[in-house]
Amino acid sequence: MDVNAAIEFIAVPPGRVTLSDRRTQRSWSTELAPYRLAAFPITQAHYAQVIGQRPSSAQGDRLPVEGVSWWDAVRFCNTLSRYEGLAPAYRLRADAEDIGWDASADGYRLPTEAEWEHACRAGTAEARYGELDEIAWHRGNSREKIHDVGGKQPNAWGLYDMLGNVWEWCWDIYDAEVYGSYRVLRGGGWFDEHWSCRASVRRRSHPTFRIDDVGFRVARSVPR
Repeated sequence: MDVNAAIEFIAVPPGRVTLSDRRTQRSWSTELAPYRLAAFPITQAHYAQVIGQRPSSAQGDRLPVEGVSWWDAVRFCNTLSRYEGLAPAYRLRADAEDIGWDASADGYRLPTEAEWEHACRAGTAEARYGELDEIAWHRGNSREKIHDVGGKQPNAWGLYDMLGNVWEWCWDIYDAEVYGSYRVLRGGGWFDEHWSCRASVRRRSHPTFRIDDVGFRVARSVPR
C-alpha cells in the first residue's frame, strides 16, 4: 500500500448539539468531547491508495469517492488504521454483518451524527454556514455533476464541503424501530435541491447500498 498524502484534520472543540427529526418531530441533545474531523471528504485517490479500488461513477483523483457503502467506509477506516499502526476503531465479525465500536481506539472512524452536525455548524445556529452557492455544490450550480473537493468556501473551523457535493455516511443507525439497520447520511449532494443542503437535514440508506452521490469523511477521537 502506498498512501502518499496524509489526511488533513481539523481539531473540533467540545460542545453541545441538539438534533431533530422532522418526520417524528423529535429532538435530542448530545454533549460532545473534542475530536478531530477530516477537512475534506475522502477523495478517490486516497480511497484507491488504501483499498486498491476505484468504485466511483465519475473518475478523478480529487473528486470525492462515491459509490461506497457504509460497510466500505468502515472497512476503509480499519484498513488505514492498521497501515498507520493505530488501533482500529471497529470490531468486524467475518461470519456476519455485525460491528462493534471501540471508543477508546486511536484509529480512524466515521463521525457520529451529532459530531457531524456540530462540526458543520461551526459554532453557528443557522441552517448553513454561509451563502449556499459560495459553500456548496448543489443542483442549482453543479451542472448535475460531482466536483473536486475544496472548491467552495470552508466553514469557520476550516471544514470544506460539509454541505453539498456528496452526502456523508455517519456512524449512527437512523431509526431502528422503523428502518432497521439503515444508517444516517448528512450534508446533501450535487443533485439535491437547496433545501436538502442544510445542517439539520437527515437522510438514510441501507449500509450495503452504493449510490453515486454518497461518500464519507473520517474522524479520530482525542485521547483523554
